[in-house]
Amino acid sequence: MAHPLEIQTGPIDGPMMLRPRRFGDDRGHFSETWRQAHFEEAIGRPITFVQDNESVSGEGVLRGLHFQVPDRAQGKLVRVVRGAALDVAVDLRSGSPTYGQYQKALLTGENRWQFWVPEGFAHGFLTLEPDTVFSYKCTDIYSPEHERALRWNDPDLAIDWGTSSPLLSAKDEVAPLFADFNSPF
Repeated sequence: MAHPLEIQTGPIDGPMMLRPRRFGDDRGHFSETWRQAHFEEAIGRPITFVQDNESVSGEGVLRGLHFQVPDRAQGKLVRVVRGAALDVAVDLRSGSPTYGQYQKALLTGENRWQFWVPEGFAHGFLTLEPDTVFSYKCTDIYSPEHERALRWNDPDLAIDWGTSSPLLSAKDEVAPLFADFNSPF
């Protein structure tokens, strides 16, 4: 039997795209968006999610690049319920051959892809449509004292967001540069 999740891996070891099967008829459709055993089989290790978050953003809002340091590092399973977002994961694992590289994913309410961003990665997203609903599961709770960020337009990371003037929080506008980052991962 085929795996109940469609799985796509990318150029960086760790992040992956997952899409639950959809069952539909003339009444609409149904998807099982989360089952722990299926997810653990896909990523190859046990996982526990302890917090769910949801944000609603207008078009052109960029949130990130955020992460939490040990011992409150977070893995995130992210998806767009409505609208569209460009999602980005940056490898912060100092011993990784892809350290400082990023992987992008297009997440929409229509395509139903979920993006797994493991611990040791910075995460950010840019909304591409008005009223985009972004939902994510986290492997640890939000901890302000462990929260860190990197500049969204850092020249060393060179992420192509497709925009040069997103709507940012005051904190994200002045986030540190990657050159000043010492990885705890």
